[in-house]
Amino acid sequence: MSLYAISDLHLALSGDKPMDIFGQNWYMHDEKIKENWLKKIEKEDIVLIAGDISWSINLEDSLKELNWIHQLPGTKIVVKGNHDYWWVSISKLNNLFDDMKFLQNNFYSYGEYAVCGTRGWNCPGGDNFTSHDEKIYRREAIRLKLSLDTAKKSGFKKYIVMLHYPPTNDKFEDSDFTNIFKTYGVEKVIYGHLHGYSLKKALVGMRDGTEYINTSADYIKFDPLKII
Repeated sequence: MSLYAISDLHLALSGDKPMDIFGQNWYMHDEKIKENWLKKIEKEDIVLIAGDISWSINLEDSLKELNWIHQLPGTKIVVKGNHDYWWVSISKLNNLFDDMKFLQNNFYSYGEYAVCGTRGWNCPGGDNFTSHDEKIYRREAIRLKLSLDTAKKSGFKKYIVMLHYPPTNDKFEDSDFTNIFKTYGVEKVIYGHLHGYSLKKALVGMRDGTEYINTSADYIKFDPLKII
């Protein structure tokens, strides 16, 4: 049972949001993801999907994209992205599919690991960070801690965190998120959100005992990345 990760699928199966306007590498990117997924991922594997799944605005419209993911092998653990406006109550989402688990103020297990997380947000010290950002940023840090605390109370001691946003600003300065990772001894952090030129500012590799892994679909060439 292997653990894979990918983020920023940006699915628009109705065809009203062609992604290749952001670069030729996005042309028919959903087919690239599906082809690569089927080559490596088995039914017993787990796939972390770190947000920005569908361009749909409401849940009814997003079911086409969610069902597309459901039909792929593996159990999928999903966190909210900034474009996932269709996201509704966690209880309603978790009743949609047996093989799709939605992460918000909770956790899921992968062997001896607890998979925890939240959406995240822009971090202080970055360009254009505002008082409005501050409020959401603080709330997301609380949600991350709640997810980890829930896992810790259940007896877990090893943690993998999934965010949508990167956990630092573009200067790689510490944040509430990175401080929480250090406090709980988080081993791996999976995130996405960054595309194009911004990918040059992605935090990757080891830092303070935590491995940071960017899984933006275009960054990993639309090929789910094996984590464990």
